[in-house]
Amino acid sequence: MSRPLISTPPGETGDPATTAGAATVPRPGPVARRRRRRFRTHLVVFVAPAVAIYTVFMVYPLLDSLRLSLFASRDGVQTFVGLDNFVRLLSDDLLAGAFWNAVWNNLLFFAVHFVVQNPIGLLLAALLAAPKLRGRATYRTLLFIPTTLSVVIVGFIWQLILSPVWGFVDTPLLGQSSTALITLALMSVWQYIGIPMLLFYAVLVSIPDDLVEAATIDGANAWTTFWRVKFPLILPTVGIVSVITYVANLNAFDLIYTVKGALAGPDFASDIMGTLFFRTFFGFQLQQGSSSMGATVATMMFLLIMAGVLLYFFGWQRRVESYQL
Repeated sequence: MSRPLISTPPGETGDPATTAGAATVPRPGPVARRRRRRFRTHLVVFVAPAVAIYTVFMVYPLLDSLRLSLFASRDGVQTFVGLDNFVRLLSDDLLAGAFWNAVWNNLLFFAVHFVVQNPIGLLLAALLAAPKLRGRATYRTLLFIPTTLSVVIVGFIWQLILSPVWGFVDTPLLGQSSTALITLALMSVWQYIGIPMLLFYAVLVSIPDDLVEAATIDGANAWTTFWRVKFPLILPTVGIVSVITYVANLNAFDLIYTVKGALAGPDFASDIMGTLFFRTFFGFQLQQGSSSMGATVATMMFLLIMAGVLLYFFGWQRRVESYQL
């Protein structure tokens, strides 16, 4: 009895001769399959509104400010002058003195926050992370409440507290050139100490208990455990908090303007880059405003901030070892 003939398509198992003569088509590998994937357009839909808002209110003003710093108004016409505005800002007798005074005050304002605010925030976070502490949620809320207050309210309250007439001190701390800036910096520390506290607290509570228990078994006390076990693990967060503090303090303006006004008295002792920019750009009292010089001051602020951020990235972040908790 003869067997029926079955037609086998090329490339499938069947007649050996047919199979041998069929061309083998390789399947696309994972790289080729990834290349063929369609672009996820829904991601653009979700990201586009945020990018558009950030571009309109952040990127464009920054670029326009950089552009404006290269121009000067001559006979009512904006004329390109290159770096002449920067040369004038750094060499003119009146402008240079005010600029370097503001830069020095800004760095001192940041130093007070770096030396006082961040260590106290770390101490409070370590206390809140203690396993035997009761009512930690209440303490966290009370310590963070000043951060949510309006800077106008904070400035007004501290002016009343520090007033020699009806306050708690006999010395006019806000009225003396030697103490005005330090006092304003400490007022800012009191208001914003909750931010580094929460950042440090979030990292401390994420440290595994096994590491702490192992250090305790080896005979380490609470102080040794913190500095030898916990602190090396939160070093990356220390760097992040430091650079956030630097950027925020070089952009400071509202508290000093609320308490001391645009002149940042007494005798410009509390003048910082923000108040100098305000007076230069908008003018104040008898001082005539200049949009070009104001943009030049703003550009110098941007360059100082960028220098500090680059120093953090290349001088700190690359040398600190991060651990996966």
